[in-house]
Amino acid sequence: MWLYVILLLVLLLLAFWSFFSSKSPNPFSVDVRRPPAPLVTDKDIRKKVLKQAFSTDKVPQNLDAIVIGSGFGGLAAAVVLSKAGKRVLVLEQHSKAGGCCHTFSKKGFEFDTGIHYIGRMQTNSPERILLDQLTEGQLQWAKMPDVFDAVILGEPGNGKTYRLHSGTREYYEELKKQFPGEDAAIEKFAKLIKTVAHGDISFVILKLLPLPMAKLLSKTGLLNWFSPFIKMAPRSLSEVVNGLTTNEALRAVFCYIFPTYGTLPSNTSFSLHAILVNHFLKGGWYPSGGASEIAFHTIPIIKRAGGAVLTKAVVQNILLDPEGKAYGVSVMKGQQLVNVFAPIVISDAGLFNTYEQLLPEAAQTLPGIQASLRMVEHGLGGLTVFIGIVGSKEELGLEATNYYIYPESNIEKIMKHYLAASRDEAAKNIPLLYVTSPSAKDPTWEERFPGKSTLIVVSCAQYKWFEEWKDERAAKRCVEYEGLKDTFVDSIMETVFKLYPAIKDKIEYVSAGTPLTNQHYLLAPKGEMYGVDHGLSRLQAEVIATMRSQTPIPNLYLTGQDVFFCGLVGALYGAILCASSVLQRNLFLDLIQLTKAVQAKDSKKND
Repeated sequence: MWLYVILLLVLLLLAFWSFFSSKSPNPFSVDVRRPPAPLVTDKDIRKKVLKQAFSTDKVPQNLDAIVIGSGFGGLAAAVVLSKAGKRVLVLEQHSKAGGCCHTFSKKGFEFDTGIHYIGRMQTNSPERILLDQLTEGQLQWAKMPDVFDAVILGEPGNGKTYRLHSGTREYYEELKKQFPGEDAAIEKFAKLIKTVAHGDISFVILKLLPLPMAKLLSKTGLLNWFSPFIKMAPRSLSEVVNGLTTNEALRAVFCYIFPTYGTLPSNTSFSLHAILVNHFLKGGWYPSGGASEIAFHTIPIIKRAGGAVLTKAVVQNILLDPEGKAYGVSVMKGQQLVNVFAPIVISDAGLFNTYEQLLPEAAQTLPGIQASLRMVEHGLGGLTVFIGIVGSKEELGLEATNYYIYPESNIEKIMKHYLAASRDEAAKNIPLLYVTSPSAKDPTWEERFPGKSTLIVVSCAQYKWFEEWKDERAAKRCVEYEGLKDTFVDSIMETVFKLYPAIKDKIEYVSAGTPLTNQHYLLAPKGEMYGVDHGLSRLQAEVIATMRSQTPIPNLYLTGQDVFFCGLVGALYGAILCASSVLQRNLFLDLIQLTKAVQAKDSKKND
C-alpha cells in the first residue's frame, strides 16, 4: 500500500512542478480591487461595452488567443489571460455579450436569462476574492434574506412549506425544528456534505495532472483511499438519502436543489449534490444591478490589454493547419467568411458544438474526439417564463426568497412520469417550478424601474417535445408551437397565482422560452440548461480526468461548465483550469496565495 502512496505523491509533485516551471506571469500577483463606482445606467455606455458588433476593422492585430463564446467561462478565461499580458478576442454569436449572464428588456421590464443567485459570496471567501479580481472589485453582490430558499411540497397555500436558512449551523438546526424526530438523519446528512464537499480538490487534481497520470490514478482506484469525493461519486443521491431516512418529505428537502444541475436524484452523484448544498450553506447572493453587470465589469479588462469582445460574430469553423493544429477561426460576416488568426483558440461553445460543429469533418473523427463524445450525453432542456408586473414588491407581496415547488414529496416519481409523458400531457402536469423575483433581490431595482416588478419561473422540458419546429424562424414559429407553449405557460401561471395572488390583475408582460429558445440564443444543441449532462457517469474518475481544458487538437482548449461543473462558479473554475493549461501555470496555487494575502490585509484593516 505504501508503495502506491509514494507513487501517487511523486506523480503529484512531478505534475505540479511542471506548472511551477512556467515562465508566464502570475495574473493574480497583486490585489486589484478598487472602491466600487456608482452603477452605470446610461444605455449608450452599456451598449458600447456589451454590444460591439463584429467587423474586420474592430479585430485587434497580433492576437494571442481567440475565445469562441462570451458566456462567463469564455469571459473569465479571457480576463485571466489579459491579466497575464495576452491580447484576446472574444467572439459572441448573439447581439449582446454575456451568454447566460446577459439580460434583455421588454415593455420596460428587465429580465435575467440564467444567473438567478449564487452562494459563497461572503466577504473574503475564495470565490468572492476571485470574482473581485476579475472585475477589479466593481461587481457588487446583494445578500438574500436569511431564508434564501423555500421548498413547497403540494399546492402553494395548501401544501407544506420548508425553509432553508443561511449559515452552516442555522441551515441544519432549522431543518431539525421543521422535522422533529429526524435529528440523527439530518446530522448524518450534514456530516456527509462536509466530508465529501471538502474533498473536491481531487476533482481539480484529476484535471490538472497530465492525462496519462490522471487515467492511471483513475484505473488504480488510489484516489478512493484519499478522497471522499471520488469514493462517494458512484453513489446516487437517492441511494444516500433513502438510507438516511424513511421520511418522504425530508428526502425531498435533502434533494430539493437538484434543478440547479438538472439531473434526477437517482442519476445524480451524491458528490455533485454535496458541492451544491455546501455552496449555499452560507446563503444566497444576487448581482447588484442585475446579471449583465458580470459581463459589463469584465469586458473593460480585456479591452485594456488590447483585446476586444465582439458580438454578432457567428463562428463557422475552427481553422486547422496541415499538421492539425488550431490557428484561428472563420466568422460569418454577411454572406462572406472572414478568417481571424491566433496561436491559441479557446471554445466556450460547449463540448458538443466544438467537436461536432466547429471542427473540420476529418478532425471530428479523431479517436480522442470520438472517445470524449462517447463519454457524455446532452443535458435536460430548459423551460422559462418571464413575467412583468405593475407594482412594487411591497404592493405585490413579492419576496427575495426563491421557491422550489413540487406537487408531492416523491420527486423522483413525478419527474420520471413527466419526462416520459407526451408533450400535451406534460404541459398540464408540470412537477417542478423554481419561482424567483429578480426585482425583489436587486437593491438597485426600484431606482431603475420604479413601480415595476418581475418574476422568473424555471422548469425543464424535453427537447423532443418541440423538435419538429426547430427549423422555423425564432419568434415567427407556427401557431401549433405557440399553442403548446401557451399550455405550459397557463399551467405554470395557475401555480404562480396561488403563490402570489396579488399579481393576478397586475401582469403586463408574459413570455416563455423553450428548449428551442436556448438552442437559438445560446446555441445549446438540444436546448440544454447546463451543457453536458451532469448524471452519474460524468462523475466517474476517468470521465473527470478526460473532460478537461486540453483537447486532442493542439492549440485548441475548452473552457466553461463542460470543463468543470454548471453554474457561474462552475464555469469560472472551468476558466481557471483553461487558463492554467494555456499559461502552463498552476493558477489555483496563485489564487491560494492571493486569497491568504487579501484576507490578511483586510483583517488588519478591521483590527
